Amino acid sequence: MAFSHISVKKLHPTFAAKISGVDFSSPLSDEVFQEVFQAVTEYGVVVFRSTGLTDEAHIEFSRKFGELDDVKPYIAAGRKNRLKYPELFDVSNVELDGTILDADSARGQANKGNDLFHVDSSFNPRRAGYSLLLAHELPPQGMGGHTAFADTRTAFNDLPADLKERLLSNDYIACHSMHHSRKTAAPEAFAHINPLDYPMGRHKLVQLHETSDRMNLYIAAHVHHIEGLEPDESQALFNNLFQHATRKGNTVEIEWQAPGDLVIWDNTCTMHRAVGGPFLRKYKRDMRRTTVHDSSSQAWGVE
Repeated sequence: MAFSHISVKKLHPTFAAKISGVDFSSPLSDEVFQEVFQAVTEYGVVVFRSTGLTDEAHIEFSRKFGELDDVKPYIAAGRKNRLKYPELFDVSNVELDGTILDADSARGQANKGNDLFHVDSSFNPRRAGYSLLLAHELPPQGMGGHTAFADTRTAFNDLPADLKERLLSNDYIACHSMHHSRKTAAPEAFAHINPLDYPMGRHKLVQLHETSDRMNLYIAAHVHHIEGLEPDESQALFNNLFQHATRKGNTVEIEWQAPGDLVIWDNTCTMHRAVGGPFLRKYKRDMRRTTVHDSSSQAWGVE
């Protein structure tokens, strides 16, 4: 589509774009926001450089996308929060006292799940729609810490015709578990955890991405099993689809360049993962995310 208030540069043949020409020093006009929203809908992932956003402005801008999730349930469960606002999810390697997180600690082991391609909150009762991740402090260039994305609308579109027909005719439901992805990423640390002991989010494996009217493969490392299939068949189908969706030609890495960089993505048509690097034990990477509840008809999964 044509944009008259913003400039858009594609970062990948099928999705992801850089947006420029937006002044975040004051609230965005409705006209500018509508074009930003349309760009997110079309490209799934958009990048802004050096926005200058504060915590407060980050939250205010995020509310334009819908109702915000918060960390209050996690705090109630005992997790400490170093950030001022409950609407901000701390996705940093920074401890409460400002020191660098020990990668071998319990939190460090749990964070390994973020290294796998996933979507946010598919394991919660209401899944995430948009995520808005803002950089506050970054490691030196060349030390890693990028974020990779996968295009799950194109992944579905590019499936072999017979597999696509199988998925559509069976209308499979996939069960999503945070415990499963954590155990996959750090099997020794979570050896004592059985994901089946906890509730799972149940979502259709293939579904309509409503804002773009395109079919989408809603998949993630959180998927523990696909209902109605024997375990081996479920795992084989998941592996096939996951490897297809995350193949090199279907992914892009976004490099964080400076504090104030902002990336917005739509969890209902993309996956993402943290890309590690030597920074992890040496330099702070202070990243703060707002999460917008999904407002589509599929937000709560399959009852």
